[in-house]
Amino acid sequence: MGNKFWSGLMLIVTALVFNTIQCNAQKTVKIQFDSKMEVSGQKFAIKDISPGLPTNWDEYNFVVLEFKSTTPQRFQVGFTTETGYNELRVMSYTANGWNKLAIPLRFYTALPDAALDLAATFNQARYTGWINLGGKRGPLRGVDSIGIRMNAPINNPSIELRSISLSAEDPGDVYLGEQPVVDEFGQWNLGDYEGKIKSPEQLRKEWDAEDTEIVSTKEYNYSKFGGYLHAKVKSTGFFRTEKIGGQWWFVDPEGYLFLSVGVDCVSPGGGGNAINIDKRRNLYKELPPSGIGSNSARPNSVSFGIWNLYRRYGEEYPVKSKNLIVKRMDKWGLNTIANWSSPEVTALNKKAFMMQLRGIGIEDGIMGLPDVYAPGFTTNIDAACKSFVVPYKNNPWLIGYFVGNEPSWLEQEERLCGLILDGADKPIKSELKKYLAKGDTPERRKQFIYNTFRTFLKSVNHSVKRYDPHHLNLGMRFGHVPAREVQNICKNIFDVFSFNCYDLFPPKEFMDQILAGTGLPMIIGEYHFGTVDRGMAQSLWQVNSQQERGVAYRYYTERAYSHPGLIGTAWFQWSDQDLTGRHDGENYNCGLVDVTDRPYQHQVEAMMETAKRLYDIHKGKTKPTDQQPVKPRGHGAIPDLWNK
Repeated sequence: MGNKFWSGLMLIVTALVFNTIQCNAQKTVKIQFDSKMEVSGQKFAIKDISPGLPTNWDEYNFVVLEFKSTTPQRFQVGFTTETGYNELRVMSYTANGWNKLAIPLRFYTALPDAALDLAATFNQARYTGWINLGGKRGPLRGVDSIGIRMNAPINNPSIELRSISLSAEDPGDVYLGEQPVVDEFGQWNLGDYEGKIKSPEQLRKEWDAEDTEIVSTKEYNYSKFGGYLHAKVKSTGFFRTEKIGGQWWFVDPEGYLFLSVGVDCVSPGGGGNAINIDKRRNLYKELPPSGIGSNSARPNSVSFGIWNLYRRYGEEYPVKSKNLIVKRMDKWGLNTIANWSSPEVTALNKKAFMMQLRGIGIEDGIMGLPDVYAPGFTTNIDAACKSFVVPYKNNPWLIGYFVGNEPSWLEQEERLCGLILDGADKPIKSELKKYLAKGDTPERRKQFIYNTFRTFLKSVNHSVKRYDPHHLNLGMRFGHVPAREVQNICKNIFDVFSFNCYDLFPPKEFMDQILAGTGLPMIIGEYHFGTVDRGMAQSLWQVNSQQERGVAYRYYTERAYSHPGLIGTAWFQWSDQDLTGRHDGENYNCGLVDVTDRPYQHQVEAMMETAKRLYDIHKGKTKPTDQQPVKPRGHGAIPDLWNK
């Protein structure tokens, strides 16, 4: 009996050790980042932080870090293994507070799961932070050191690391601080910054000043629909495109030349959503009262943004907040409500708007490529397009429809074919097998995907134009400039070629190549700049301050419109993202409006100055500003540097 007892005890101990490995003797280390360097960071031997940790991590599924960062700026976390150095990006929601964050090890060892667009592919939400996939993939064996580094650190931040542990099961994430991360207004509570709201009285004063202001579009010389009153051509009653004197333009329903200066995700009360609050109990100082800011469609979630609108306007906030959006757009020179925006705002019919089609098979396809070979595909597409577009057929405020957004299969065609062949039996799988039976090469696999894509686009365009011949096909909003073969597919289907471009400015050579390859005018569907002073991550392109966000906007936007083929841009997005992350984790400082429903003055003033100049810039009469932001940095691959 004694032997059985000791055997049982050993099994329990073994199970505990297998489930979680964490060592008692731990040492806190500090990484001090140097803002004078392009890349700053440090590597540490894991045995010096958590001695006794295994070097072979095959039996574990999570690495758990306990750390405190003085900044929400993204940083790289990597491990040196027997096959090299392997890292990914981490963003913490708890800047200036201790954080226990569990990172799934599969993010280091395997390619991302297939998803329909780029954000869904690479963004991975946790509860006290989020992860953006990148770096190399490989086995986690011979793990002996951890590296933490940062690209263009802002204001010499630091990170303290006091524990590294391993776990087979998900241990969850825990905020380990005592002071709540989010205050009663939805703001970052662990730091101070210029313009931070400290009292309801301060907020009321600023709100009242804006509400009593009188604004108009007179200084932009805008028509009813946002075109230029001094430049008129033939009117058709709907938006169209025309090339005049070497430059492409939209033409508004009354015949005025029009450049679409827009914003994505236009909606009242954005930027303050808090989801999964039951798993983040100590993050919030005070949640909105029951019934105000709660979301019945998403349990365990609230909205500080809606709560602040209620504070501002009381029961009248649904109407007054939407009217305020129009007033702000008038003041800031914005003439377009762009993608992902509230139907309640577009339904006001006071600003031109764009929409993305829904229900056309993208959500059900592998990596966002619909199965065009499925029985009834054409019939289903026709019914979905009819249902979507008929209500807008005669609406002159609508510019047109986007087909999709950032398909993740571009330049991943071979992987997509592999996923189709390894997946469930579907018509697209049968067709691919038949196609490859006549020859299986990387090029043929790519051509199969291209042929499928062409069939999809033609089917959608045919149905949209059948039921709504008045509005434009605005394209696919590609996440990057696609191959020439893809452009060739698009040029005979789209009316406008759209792409998203997160960069310091859109490269002229890319735009030249699209214009030459497709013969179509262009829209940039997303771009933005952000910083780290308010507890949120710094957006896909970072700058050093709120003032620099405005500088970056002008530099990008004016250079973009100096190209003769560009006729529209859309800033991403109207409000900041949620401080504790949206559904995929993102929490970017990218808004024109903060969680307390106040504009970022440097940003919107820059937009106003640029809006006054865009017509002459596009005509080639005025040169774009040459003032660049200080030390801007993108979200792409970090240079292979340490402290240089």
